[in-house]
Amino acid sequence: MSFTHPTGTRGARQPSRSTNWINRLVARRARRSHGKTMGMNLLVLTTIGRKSGEARETPVGYFTTPDGGWLVAASAAGAKANPAWYLNLAAHPDQVTVELAGRKVAVTAEELHGTEREEAWTRITTEAGGFRKYETSTDREIPVIRLTPKA
Repeated sequence: MSFTHPTGTRGARQPSRSTNWINRLVARRARRSHGKTMGMNLLVLTTIGRKSGEARETPVGYFTTPDGGWLVAASAAGAKANPAWYLNLAAHPDQVTVELAGRKVAVTAEELHGTEREEAWTRITTEAGGFRKYETSTDREIPVIRLTPKA
């Protein structure tokens, strides 16, 4: 199924452009620590910019799937709009890599919908309760993305 791009009418402030340097710092830390950073499992997600066509690296929290993939939530800390990396995934779902534990893996991104999304969201909010706060900050449905390694 396709990416839906839901945008809300209310939410927390969208992370600012100054977040870019923080993301670079956190990505370096995630690479050195093999994913466990700041009390959370982090991977470095590399997408292709939907407008620029350039590679964009973003550290994001992840949750493993039984088939060896990862789940990520496009929460943007509860902002009313989706994060840029989500829009990049929507534009280029087959041009994505995940960097974790010193290795890069090419993946395909798929947004979950319906029951599948609800089950994944329940798991995410159970394992990382902070996501519940994001959910109450905005009226948009926070997208959940499954990243599946390519063969």
